[in-house]
Amino acid sequence: MRVVIAEDAVILREGLAHLLGLRGHEVVAGVGDAAALRAAVAEHRPDVAVIDIRMPPTHTDEGLHAAIELRRERPELGVLLFSQYVETRYAAELLASAPAGVGYLLKERVSDLDDFVDALARVAAGGTALDPEVVAQLLAASRPGAGLAALTPREREVLGLMAEGRTNAAIAASLVVTERAVEKHVANIFAKLGLTATGSDHRRVLAVLRYLDAS
Repeated sequence: MRVVIAEDAVILREGLAHLLGLRGHEVVAGVGDAAALRAAVAEHRPDVAVIDIRMPPTHTDEGLHAAIELRRERPELGVLLFSQYVETRYAAELLASAPAGVGYLLKERVSDLDDFVDALARVAAGGTALDPEVVAQLLAASRPGAGLAALTPREREVLGLMAEGRTNAAIAASLVVTERAVEKHVANIFAKLGLTATGSDHRRVLAVLRYLDAS
């Protein structure tokens, strides 16, 4: 996996690059601002970019805007936002523009490097990886989308866990139910949202997008 890291905190950037290298991944560039991020992606064409939201010069949302632009130019690029902050408006825009291959993790809530690397690999492969707190704040900022009103409370709960990037097995463990029960809920979700004609992985992403739609 070829990775670009955009993080203005040098120690965090270099430390993350070192740890990813130890796990066999190639960090092709580490940069400290949005302009350098765009240049690094153009030059190295990585599989995934780890991007802090608040970077120079204003330390507001430069990284998030760069992520949106990069996804418009290269929809195949995985983007993992890695920040201390939840920016609901533009995060929803990032998901709406191209939901497959997008992640959003909060720095202070990542306690296991293996979980982080797994999430990064999932995003690089076209999946999603959203911190539960990010999901909660996106939901608080959203309005019900088409078809969501038909979901039962349990189906909405399953869909929320899908938004976090969890597999059916992980959802079953979290809800203390069988994996077969989760599969039934997921099938019902797809049917109620009208997502019956596409591949399973793509349908999961589309379902998550509907769930987090804040437009």
